[in-house]
Parts: sequence; C-alpha cells; structure tokens
Amino acid sequence: MIDAIRPLAVVTGASSGIGYELARLAAEDGYDLVIAADEPAIVEAQSGLEQYGGRVESLQVDLSTIEGVDQLIALIGGRQVDVLMANAGRGLGHGFLDQDWAEARFVIDTNVTGTVYLIQNVARDMRDRDRGRILITGSIAGLMPGSFQAVYNGSKAFLDSFSFALRNELKDTNVTVSCLMPGPTDTAFFARADMLDTKVGADPNKADPADVALAGYRAMNKGEGDVVAGFKNKLQAAIAAVTPQSVLAQQHRKMAEPGSGDL
Repeated sequence: MIDAIRPLAVVTGASSGIGYELARLAAEDGYDLVIAADEPAIVEAQSGLEQYGGRVESLQVDLSTIEGVDQLIALIGGRQVDVLMANAGRGLGHGFLDQDWAEARFVIDTNVTGTVYLIQNVARDMRDRDRGRILITGSIAGLMPGSFQAVYNGSKAFLDSFSFALRNELKDTNVTVSCLMPGPTDTAFFARADMLDTKVGADPNKADPADVALAGYRAMNKGEGDVVAGFKNKLQAAIAAVTPQSVLAQQHRKMAEPGSGDL
C-alpha cells in the first residue's frame, strides 16, 4: 500500500525559539518539513522534529544572501510547498551610528532581502496552483521607531507592511498571507543582539515562544491577516496606533538603551 503524500511545510529560523515551535506544530499536524537556519543547532532541531513521524530535512545556511536562499530553494527541489513560515530574523542593539555596518546590513539582508526573495520564489508556485499558506514573522516592534534598535525595528516595519500588501495582491486567490507580530519573547534574540543589559532584554516576563508560535499558527490556518500574541502586546499595539512617533521613539529608548536594564 502506498502511503498518502504528506503536505510540505518550509520553516526558516527553525533551530530554536518561535521558529522551532512553528515547525513542531506543523510536524504534529502531519507535515513533512524542510527547515533552515544559520546555526549548527538546526541539526539538533531536525532530530527533535523527526519524532513526529514525518520526513524532516534541515539546512544550515546563511539566509541573508541570495546564494543561501537559492540553496534552500534547491533543497525544496520543486516540490509543492503547502505552508511557508518565513521566520528567520536577526536583531541588533546599540545606537545606529555605533553599530558595525556589516552587522547592520546582516540584519537588513536577513530580515528583509532574504525573506522576500524566498517568499517570491515559493509564493509564485502557490499562486499558480491557487493554494497555499504563508506566515511571516513580523513584530510589534515594526509599529514604533526603534531607538537603539533602529535597523531591526525598521526591518520589521517593512515586513509588517509587506505582508499586508502581498495579502491584498493575492486576495482573489486561495493563497493566504498572515503576519505574526510578537512582542518580547523568551528566546536567544536578545543575547544575539547584545541587548541583555537593556530593560527589555533583562525583563524576566517575556512571552513563551511556544505560546507565540501557537497564536501565529492558528491565525495562519484560519487565513487571518495578522495576530499580535498576548494581551499586553495587543494593548501596546493599540496604543502605538494613536501615539505620536516622537513619543514612541522616547518610550522605546527607555526600553532598549544600553544600560537601561540596570536602572
């Protein structure tokens, strides 16, 4: 007897945190997986996800480059992608003028360039088949000017906006685009961004990545346009919509300025 063909989910940034939890949810739902990240831990993630019985293929690759994304596309190998969860992202703290340009560009290229290049390649096939779901991990950070996190917040503002534009372009198809907008989440993000000495980095009450992923995964399956995970973050997003940008920038400064975690 030939086994039924399992649907395929592609998840980036899946070595840990929200990305791993998204991949786990898909695996539990019977998807085969192609997962990618720029860390060796993606191999361990593959081992953890194989327990759910599906086929899991992993790739350690630099998704900030066109060449890296092309490697991921080659691994997909023309197979039908039923779900794309574009979660790969990087952050960077400190004042913009004090940042190393190579590190700032890495954030932009990972969060923006690599992400939209991958989406274009996968979503074209979805449109041709008139079927598919896309979940983009944006952030509520994209709703406010990110003092001492300017490049990151700017990149997430792009993704938040991009997701709604693409969703509208595909509104007459059966391809859905959803945007997950988390707040501060208990992942390795703040350590990687050198923000552990900030108020937001030192906050012990960050969201559980499993809860954040579940909110995004459910919204994607319902075809919803966006989801802000957590009541506190929903309130913050609502306030941001009616607060002057200069005030938001000052509020963000209090959270993200180096040393603010000691105040």
